[in-house]
Amino acid sequence: MTRTDMRNEAEDSGPGGYAAARLRLLQEGARTGPPRRAALSELTDHWLSGLFDAAAPGLRGASLVAVGGYGRGELSPRSDLDLLLLHDGSDSDAVAALADRLWYPVWDLGLALDHSVRTPAEARKTAAEDLKAHLGLLDVRHLAGDLGLTAGLRTAVLADWRNQAPKRLPELQELCAERAERQGELQYLLEPDLKEARGGLRDATALRAVAASWLADAPREGLDDARRRLLDVRDALHLTTGRATDRLSLQEQDQVSVELGLLDGDALLRQVYEASRVISYASDVTWREVGRVLRSRAVRPRLRAMLGGGKPVPERSPLAEGVVEQDGEVVLARAARPERDPGLPLRAAAAAAQAGLPLSLHAVRRMAATVGPLPTPWPAEAREQLVTLLGSGRPTVEVWEALEAEGLITRLLPDWERVRCRPQRNAVHVWTVDRHLIETAVRASELTRRVSRPDLLLVGALLHDIGKGWPGDHSVAGEIIAKDVAARIGFDRADVTVLATLVRHHLLLVETATRRDLEDPATVRSVAEAVGTQSTLELLHALTESDALATGPAAWSSWRGSLVADLVKRVAAVLAGDDPDEPEAAAPTAEQERLAIEAVATGSPVLALRAQTEPPAEERSAGDPEPLGVELLIAVPDQPGVLPAVAGVLAMHRLTVRTAELRAQDLPDGVDGSVLLLNWRVAAEYGSLPQAARLRADLVRALDGSLDIAGRLAERDAAYPRRRGVVAPPPRVTVAPAASRLATVIEVRAHDAPGLLHRIGRALEEAAVQVRSMHVSTLGSNAVDAFYVTTAAGVPLAGDEAAAVAGKLEQTLRA
Repeated sequence: MTRTDMRNEAEDSGPGGYAAARLRLLQEGARTGPPRRAALSELTDHWLSGLFDAAAPGLRGASLVAVGGYGRGELSPRSDLDLLLLHDGSDSDAVAALADRLWYPVWDLGLALDHSVRTPAEARKTAAEDLKAHLGLLDVRHLAGDLGLTAGLRTAVLADWRNQAPKRLPELQELCAERAERQGELQYLLEPDLKEARGGLRDATALRAVAASWLADAPREGLDDARRRLLDVRDALHLTTGRATDRLSLQEQDQVSVELGLLDGDALLRQVYEASRVISYASDVTWREVGRVLRSRAVRPRLRAMLGGGKPVPERSPLAEGVVEQDGEVVLARAARPERDPGLPLRAAAAAAQAGLPLSLHAVRRMAATVGPLPTPWPAEAREQLVTLLGSGRPTVEVWEALEAEGLITRLLPDWERVRCRPQRNAVHVWTVDRHLIETAVRASELTRRVSRPDLLLVGALLHDIGKGWPGDHSVAGEIIAKDVAARIGFDRADVTVLATLVRHHLLLVETATRRDLEDPATVRSVAEAVGTQSTLELLHALTESDALATGPAAWSSWRGSLVADLVKRVAAVLAGDDPDEPEAAAPTAEQERLAIEAVATGSPVLALRAQTEPPAEERSAGDPEPLGVELLIAVPDQPGVLPAVAGVLAMHRLTVRTAELRAQDLPDGVDGSVLLLNWRVAAEYGSLPQAARLRADLVRALDGSLDIAGRLAERDAAYPRRRGVVAPPPRVTVAPAASRLATVIEVRAHDAPGLLHRIGRALEEAAVQVRSMHVSTLGSNAVDAFYVTTAAGVPLAGDEAAAVAGKLEQTLRA
C-alpha cells in the first residue's frame, strides 16, 4: 500500500481507518528507520487534520500544533502524541468543544497523548516558567487551522529562546547534568535508557536547542547519524515489546538485534554505545563552547572599558612544542605543522592532560586530517608522550575520548578497534572494555610511586585486556598482541617481555590468592616461576590492584587486598637473591676523559652538547630503544653545589632531564685533581636547544654564586598563570636497605616538574651529604631517581641519619 492509499483510508474511515493504516505501516518490512517515522508522522498528521476540519469547519482563530518529537516528525511506533490546541481567546467555549472532539478519538485508539490548550501568550508564559515546555515549543509544527497563529507562536518562541539564551542555556546544562547523574552514561550501561541516559536522545535534543539559540553550535559530523541509529533502536524496541519503553533491557536485546538485522545483542550494544559516544562528545564540546561564549560576553564590556575599545587578543601560553593554551583549551600553535609532525597528537594530548585542560575540537580535527602515521618503531619522544598521557590521572579520560572521537586512537593503536565500545556482560564490570582499560591506567597512575618502572605499569594497564576482542582466553591472546604493540611503540626486548608477562598473568595474583592454599610452597613457587623477577612482581601487584579498582566496587576489598599482599610477600621471598651492590661505573670514553682533563686544567666546567650520538634509526636493531633527547656531557672540578647548579641552569633554559648520571671521574696517572662527570640526556620543552657556550657561562655563574637560580625560577613561574593541572600522587622518598656497602641509597619517586632535580640537589646540599653518584630517569611524567650519598668522610649514613635526610627531602618536595 502506498503512502497516498494509507492517507486516503485514514481520511475516509475515521479512527478505524487510521488504526488499520497505522498497523499496516508498522508491519511493512520494506520501510524502516527515518522513512517509516516520517510516513507515520504524515499519516497521523492527515488523520488529526481531518478530525480538526470535521470538528470545527467554521472556527477561526484556532490551530492544531505538533510539538516535541512529533513536531520534529519523528514518531516511533509507541511514541506519545504531543499536541497543542492553540487559540486566540475569542471563543473559549468553542475551543473547549473542539478539544473534546480531538482528544477523545486519540484516547479511544489507546494512543498516549500529551496535550494542552493555550493562547500564544499563555504558551509563552508557560515556556518562560518551564524549561521543558520551552524546549518542546522549539519544534512547533503546524497541523491544521489558522497557519498565521502557528507561525506567530513559532517566531515568538524562537525569539524568546534566543533573547533568554544567556539564562536558559546554563539551566539546560544543569538539567542535562542532573539527568546524567540519575540515569548514568548510555555508552557504558548494560541496560541503558535510550532517551534519558547521558548521550541519549534527550541530549541530542538539547544540542538542537543550543543550535537554535545561535549562541553556539554542536559539531555536526556524525551527530545526525548517531541520533538516527538511536531512534532506529527505539523503534525496534517498541515493535518487539509492544510497549512505549526506552529502556533496552537484557532480555530484549537479542530480539531487538534481530529486528535490526544485527548479529546479536553484543553487536546491538556496540552500535548503541558508538552512537551515544558521538552525542556525548558533541555535548562536551558544545557546552564548553557555550561557557566560553557566555564568559566572553560577561568580560568583554569590562575589557573594552579598560582598553578603550577594540577586541582583546586571546592570551596564548605555551605548553609544549607546537601546543599552546588559549581560553581554557589546548590548541595548536600558529607555527605548528601537523603534516610534518606525526608525534604532535600525542604531544598535544599529553600536554592537555597534564594541564588538566580539554583539547579543542578544531585542533583534534586538524591533526586527524593532516597528521601522518608514526614510524615503526615509534620515536622515543612519542612513546614518552603516551606514557605521560596515561599517567595524568582523571584528565586522561577526557583527552583520550577527544582523540578517539576523531579516529586518532585506532590510527595510533590499530588493535584498539577490537575493544572499542565492546560491552562486558558481567555484573562486576561497570565499563566497556576500552573504557575499563583507560580507567585502569587512571588507577595505575595513583600507584606509580610503588614501582621502579611506572612506564611499564601504565602501558601494561592500557593493554592488559586488549585480548578481549579475540576468541579464546583473552590473557593468552592479549600476550601476543601486547608483544606486537610494545615492540611497535618502541620498547626494547626486555621491556616487551615484561609487558607480555604482565598481560598474560594480570589475573594470576588475585586468582591464586583467593583460590589457592598460600601455605603450600608449590603454590608460591609456581607464581614465582611465572613472574620471574622482583621488578615484574612489583609491577604485577600494582596492576592487579589497578585492574580491580577499575572494574567496579565489587571487584576489590580490603580482604582481597590483604590476600594478594600476603602472596606477593611470599613470592618476593622466593625471588630474593643477594642484595645488589652499587653498579660499577663503565670505563670512561676518550671524550669523557678529555673533558675531565680539560676541567682540571682550566679549573672550570667544560661541556659538550651533541644532538646525535646514536646510529640512525635504519642502522639500529629492531628491538633497540631510541634514546630520548640529546647528550649533554659536563666535567666539573669537584666542589660543593654541582648537582643543584647544573640542574638549575638546565631548568632555567627549559631543558627537560630525561636521564642523568653523576659520578666521580678517575683521572689518568700523573693528572692531579678530582672531577665530577655528569652524563645527561636532555630535551627542550619547546623551541630549540640553547647553545653550549651559553649553558657553560650560566653554569660558571651558578657555581660562583653570582647567578640566583632559585630567584630566576621563581620569577618565571610567577610570570605564567597557574593551571589546575593533574593531581599527582605525592612524592615518595625512601632509603633502599642494604643497596650498597659504599654509600646510602636514597630513592626518589615524584611527579616530574621544572626544577625538580634542582630542588632535590639543594635539599641534599643543605643536609650536608655528598652525592657520590646518581641515576636519574624520567618515565613519562614520573621521575624515578636514585642518589648514592655519603657523609663528608665518605662513608654511608647511619640508619637514623639516612631516615632523617629522606624524611626532610620528602617534606621539601611536598611543599
